[in-house]
Amino acid sequence: MPDRLSGTTQGFAPDPDAAPHPDAAPHPGTAPDHDVLIIGAGFAGLYQLHRLRELGHDARIIEAGDDVGGTWYWNRYPGARCDIESVEYSYSFDPELQDEWDWSERYAAQPELLAYAQHVADRYGLREDITFGTRVERLDWDDEAGRWTVTTDDGASRTARYVIAATGCLSVPSRPEFEGLTDFAGEVYRTSRWPHEGVDLTGKRVAVIGTGSSGLQTITAIAPVVGELTVFQRTPSYAVPAHNGPNAQRLADARKRYSEIREHSRMSRTGFGCPEGTLLLADTPAEEARREFDTRWADGGLCFSSAFKDILRDARANEIAAEYVRDRIRAKVEDPQLAEKLSPRTYPIASKRMCVDTGYFEVYNQPNVSLVDLNEQPIRRITERGIVTGVTGEAGKAGEADDEREHACDVIVLATGFDAMTGALTAMDIRGTGPTLREKWAHGPRTYLGLMSAGFPNLFTITGPQSPSVLSNMMTSIEYHVDWITRALEHLRAHGLHRMEAAPEAEDNWVNTTNDLAARTLMPQAASWYMGANIPGKQRVFMPFIGGVGTYRQIGDGVATAHYHGFELA
Repeated sequence: MPDRLSGTTQGFAPDPDAAPHPDAAPHPGTAPDHDVLIIGAGFAGLYQLHRLRELGHDARIIEAGDDVGGTWYWNRYPGARCDIESVEYSYSFDPELQDEWDWSERYAAQPELLAYAQHVADRYGLREDITFGTRVERLDWDDEAGRWTVTTDDGASRTARYVIAATGCLSVPSRPEFEGLTDFAGEVYRTSRWPHEGVDLTGKRVAVIGTGSSGLQTITAIAPVVGELTVFQRTPSYAVPAHNGPNAQRLADARKRYSEIREHSRMSRTGFGCPEGTLLLADTPAEEARREFDTRWADGGLCFSSAFKDILRDARANEIAAEYVRDRIRAKVEDPQLAEKLSPRTYPIASKRMCVDTGYFEVYNQPNVSLVDLNEQPIRRITERGIVTGVTGEAGKAGEADDEREHACDVIVLATGFDAMTGALTAMDIRGTGPTLREKWAHGPRTYLGLMSAGFPNLFTITGPQSPSVLSNMMTSIEYHVDWITRALEHLRAHGLHRMEAAPEAEDNWVNTTNDLAARTLMPQAASWYMGANIPGKQRVFMPFIGGVGTYRQIGDGVATAHYHGFELA
């Protein structure tokens, strides 16, 4: 194997025995099929393909779905929409694209987001370099040849010098086991894999299990049309209003200052235009704090939790913010006991991703909607007719329950979330120079900057664990990672280099930094998917980088400027 350089290329003469430069004439039989293979044709994969093609790389996407769109191809459940405003949940790399696409709503719904992805693919002619309907199952690194072999579910294999995983942070559904689910005689749907032809729920008795973001959106959308709706809630969600509506004026205003908006977002904490509070809530008079919360509530959206800078650091401040939201829930829900069940009390506000709702709490004032609190009445089994809940008796045996009830239904909707951040990567059998990625990450992900993991040369991850990713506007984070990776590949090409890998000591330092920053906040106190807590057996560790998009960008730029310090180049 050629000698390695740790973060420097100046004065380095290429190893004559190293694998050939992508632009050089390859030795017969040794050239990889592609310079780069990209896994996934969502927003990350599409932009990455576009950037690499611009620079003359032979790049190809492998996509499991039958079309582009990623998250917005798969998630077609009723009410699915983004929780970031449309004018910012969009690409910024081409001013003409910004100006030609007219977002109809403040928060775009799934059909419009999918249409946008399709428009981008067609506008830049990307489909010709995408293989659809093909799922990557295995990646094998050949250290001597300096390339990856990518094996897909059709039995085919392709080789590439570099692989870029644009697999998404929320793309592998969680599949909790429910006893008797296969016995149910009615229809069963998962929000994460909703039928593309749609489902007619008119007049039916529908049960929804789960009250995260997809559950809230589904419940709000179907409540007016179903016959009966029974919601099975384990953990209530903090939700702030979207105040969604037509977007023409917002879009017109944004177009006048789009460059300013984008620049601010790239250096902000959240990756979108969110005013950051500068005061400590714990030291702010109650009336003044209430006015600030009222203003944020009236504006709507996720900026609510940015009103004061200590909400996620001080338990007293957090409780003040939480009680404000609980008070708003009480004002919306007519039944006081039901309002209390819908009010979160077991975790700090904003320690799980907050939901942006379009009338969720008001749904419970409808006579056809009921709530089952799974903390009081856990699901015991599913029968042919419906869902049985109840508290097990002292003997703990079937049939000896203190309070057992069967909730009859025609349809069961599973809104049970995703194996977040790591699930799409560990679902593949990825074999580098040591343990498999699944084995290495058994006790939590280990990366450098969320971009690479030691032991897996030339494998990049877009918005991978230990980057801002899900704590940010994903579009802002996607574009930064794609641009960073593209620049890194150009650096390798310009210097006659063919191998890049995270150095173990740099990775250790970054993992410790990510963990230490999270530990200074209230975030790890929630049993959230940020922690992997929704997946049985998954190690609980806070996975995103909480330092903010702007801070992360400065670090990433500094690493690149310092000749990719912390990466081994060869």
